[in-house]
Amino acid sequence: MTQLKEKYQKEVAPMLMEKFHYSSIMEVPRIEKIILNIGVSEAVIDRKFVDESLKDLEKIAGQKPVKTKAKQSINQFKVRKGQELGVKVTLRKQKMWEFLYKLINVALPRIRDFKGIAVRGFDGKGNFTLGVREHTIFPEIEFESTEKVRGLSVTIVTTAESDAECKELLAGLGIPFRR
Repeated sequence: MTQLKEKYQKEVAPMLMEKFHYSSIMEVPRIEKIILNIGVSEAVIDRKFVDESLKDLEKIAGQKPVKTKAKQSINQFKVRKGQELGVKVTLRKQKMWEFLYKLINVALPRIRDFKGIAVRGFDGKGNFTLGVREHTIFPEIEFESTEKVRGLSVTIVTTAESDAECKELLAGLGIPFRR
């Protein structure tokens, strides 16, 4: 069992139960999955950019990603329906906890001039999305071997019913929110 999951079970869940007055442990919010997504705008020019992003995301997640395709054609952007434009991966269970631990303790501290994560990433339904500007903050990616630095979207899906519950859950796990 990972350190973060153990921390959730021993510290965060009892704290949330006390703060929000849940009658059962099953009511306590928990993380269901983490979705990582890279949109590749250069894929309109050349397909090799999608393959490079796929390899990088596989190194970061430790699991094989899938390619995402355009749902409709957009002439102004030269995008055709069915064209591959990005990659995504969904992490659950053990890999999810390992990635979250790595994000909090390794990747986020490597961001230059890091002041914390903005709280505007909540969706109103208890989920949180954060954008990472450089995928090179993860230790698996070698900066010298990357052709282009890409952004990465990290969505944390929880069972929380409100943003306040989700924020307390994530803050309890150690995500550094901006004050």
